[in-house]
Amino acid sequence: MSFAKKVFSGIKPATYNSDGYPAFKRSAEEQYLQTLLTNTLGHTFYADTQQLLDEAQQLHHEMAKQNPQFMAKAIVFARNEGFMRLQPLFGLAVLSGYRQDLFAKVFLQVVRIPSDLSDFLTILQGMGRGEGGRAVKRQVNRFLAGVSEYWALKYNGRGRGYSLGDIIATAHPKPKDDKQQALFRYLRGHETNLTLIPQVEALEKLKQAESEAEQIHWIEAGRLPYETVTGAIKPSRAVWEALLHQMPAFALLRHLNALDRAGVFESKESLAYAVKRLTDRQALAKAKILPFRFAKAFNQVDHPELRDALREAVELTFDNLPELGENTAIFLDISGSMDGEYLQIGSVFALALFKKTKGNSLFWLFDTDVHDAKPSRHDSILSQAERIRARGGTDTGAPVRKLIRERKRVDQIIIITDEQQNSGSPFYLELQKYRSKINPEAKAFIVDIAPYRHAMLPPEIKDTYYIYGWSDHVLAYIAQTLQGYASMTEQVEALEIEDGK
Repeated sequence: MSFAKKVFSGIKPATYNSDGYPAFKRSAEEQYLQTLLTNTLGHTFYADTQQLLDEAQQLHHEMAKQNPQFMAKAIVFARNEGFMRLQPLFGLAVLSGYRQDLFAKVFLQVVRIPSDLSDFLTILQGMGRGEGGRAVKRQVNRFLAGVSEYWALKYNGRGRGYSLGDIIATAHPKPKDDKQQALFRYLRGHETNLTLIPQVEALEKLKQAESEAEQIHWIEAGRLPYETVTGAIKPSRAVWEALLHQMPAFALLRHLNALDRAGVFESKESLAYAVKRLTDRQALAKAKILPFRFAKAFNQVDHPELRDALREAVELTFDNLPELGENTAIFLDISGSMDGEYLQIGSVFALALFKKTKGNSLFWLFDTDVHDAKPSRHDSILSQAERIRARGGTDTGAPVRKLIRERKRVDQIIIITDEQQNSGSPFYLELQKYRSKINPEAKAFIVDIAPYRHAMLPPEIKDTYYIYGWSDHVLAYIAQTLQGYASMTEQVEALEIEDGK
């Protein structure tokens, strides 16, 4: 028997991917973590929103029945480390129907802001569970006890599902003092003593303001959120300038175009402030902004100084990532199914990894062919990512075949992909050949940024790790695993869940 036959004869694909190519099944825990970290329920190349919703619902219920402890840990991890919202909230809603003890323990770690609570209750209602019963009501009341004036102003918009006023009317929380009673009455639309809630009073004064100067006074006095102001008045340039100084980092990122169109950045002082905010390392870490958001803003903004600030912001986002070994091969899937957000995410990740290898790694783009990206350590991640374009089919084995052909020895292979191979030989076969011919100790990391459930690797392939998600923590897990830490799923299993109160 030949060596190849001996090695590969026992490995048989168990299913097919979305393109009809042989594939493998992941464990339930792997599939669940992937769904939490990549499935935004947005239309993808191979699946529409309804299909993604149906698959996610099935996985949530399966996990609640089979391994609710892992489920609870995974939804906390996805919300706080993966920066995802909708799927963790969906999972929380499902968990509430199976394990009320675990649900209560993690509720406040998943429902972090009022829009989380609104979406959670909307999901419950969509599942046909009404308001969720007493167990849910207890947790809702725990959350409402911490509602601030700022939250009341920012998140009480009606017409977008449950408002805070709607939730208070349903949950009937008991106010802890006169100020909270006044706030609850305001949120319900009832007459109240506004002097007890000065931020709310500032908003009401803003609505009555007759001059720009008066508007700016009340915006600054009440530190009013931009959403509230733009809903109450039509902002002038001066008003936008006042709002600029009160925007959190993510809000600033999202509204760069609006601020630019309003002429705000014609002021050198305003421009300098925006640049300073966008390049504030601590503010960026606190905001937990997904890296592709910077790429999206970069593609929309024309102002040269703002584009430079966005370039620097992304470099800062990945600055704390541990260095990776120099003997690394980075493969980025640029096939047609990666077009859009997937390629934005993948390009940023791949270039950040390249820089963390001190620029001495291989960085190849692949579809059905393989191309050297010729990246630069000195050019910014965003500038280089902007030049990468999607094209062609998918052959995940192609870059590994090139490694073998050129006899290049690497210690780790990192492939960033949606795993939807449709031609060529499978990645796992080429990986096994590479290990048998070049380096038997080579580790492989598959960074999966799509929610499709099929895997391109059988589970028994050693020293091979799946990593899922869109946050910069994805890359940290590669570095941690190289240092001897467990797989991403095992790290989630090892989490200790404390009550989120």
